Amino acid sequence: MAEDVLAAIRALAPALRERAAEAETLRRVPDTSIKELEDTGFFQLLQPTAFGGRAADPLVFYSAVKEIAKACGSTGWVASVVGVHPWHVALYDPRAQQEVWGQDPKTRIASSYAPTGRATPADGGFRLSGRWHFSSGCDHARWALLGCLVPDAEGAPVDMRTFLIPRTEYRIDDVWDTVGLRGTGSNDVVVEDVFVPEHRTLSFGPVTALQVPGHEINQEPLYRLPYAGVFTTTISTPIVGIAEGAFDSYVEATKQRIRVSYGQKVAEDPFAQVRIARAASDIDASWLQLTRNIGEMYALARRGEEITTDIRTRTRRDQVIATERAVAALDLLMENAGGNAMRTGPNPVQRAWRDAHTGRGHAANDPERALVMFGQGALGLEIQDVML
Repeated sequence: MAEDVLAAIRALAPALRERAAEAETLRRVPDTSIKELEDTGFFQLLQPTAFGGRAADPLVFYSAVKEIAKACGSTGWVASVVGVHPWHVALYDPRAQQEVWGQDPKTRIASSYAPTGRATPADGGFRLSGRWHFSSGCDHARWALLGCLVPDAEGAPVDMRTFLIPRTEYRIDDVWDTVGLRGTGSNDVVVEDVFVPEHRTLSFGPVTALQVPGHEINQEPLYRLPYAGVFTTTISTPIVGIAEGAFDSYVEATKQRIRVSYGQKVAEDPFAQVRIARAASDIDASWLQLTRNIGEMYALARRGEEITTDIRTRTRRDQVIATERAVAALDLLMENAGGNAMRTGPNPVQRAWRDAHTGRGHAANDPERALVMFGQGALGLEIQDVML
């Protein structure tokens, strides 16, 4: 059962926490951690049953991501991003799915969705070239999903597609060296004039309309969810988990801290107590809204009912606000963590603070863009945005 995977993740969390510093040093998630996550069945949670997956309730997946991120932010981020890609591949032409999972159902997929490459139409498909940035966990994957604009005969972009490329046809440039999420190995993927057959490409139009070729064989309700809601929640969830893990560490450390300037135990400071309460509430509110929205969308999909624009815009609204709240909660705690928290070294609250602020910069966490969509919908205006 999918719940067994979640229980196994919780049992694994202490080991992931022990390797958090190692992940930062390596600038990638340790192979041991990836293997242990694989052994729990985590990476198959959103994979279709036709290819050995569980097609599980997405709330189980996001709950597992949160537990991983509580232990190690970088590992949680990579687990979330790599773990959601089977869901996306399940929307592709069945021939593409067979190529990915036919020989090995445990094959992992990385991504870089920003359309920074160049696609040229060719007989039966496209020629693809370019450099894609921020491909988290790419060292642990054997395929990559790469976003690209497709031009017409005059060179004007007329379509946005995601191209599915095997590891043999791209290289990874090791360029990831950051202050936060250091262990995600979010390196560059480089493709040099590779032919991609039509069946290994997928336009965003059919994905948004929930009319994709993968439905031919993958009829589970999981694959009737909107891409934007699934993927942006995939980015917000590890940040909420990072904040929750930092909160637990902060509270434990605060029980022992003495504020020398006032000769007072920090735990007895009412202002510190208020910060703890505010941070806890923001983290709880973030998680409650994320899970409410995903839960409601999944319930509609299971009943075969329409997932309305109202629910889609609310999901995007709450997703970006969840990230804002989680980061704000961490700021509250760091402001009261004392000078020692800023020393170089394995301080879990400081690491979480760096990780959350780095994750905040992801395009999915752009608050204005998501909030504008909700405002337009509430006012009865037309919404023109593919991330809905």
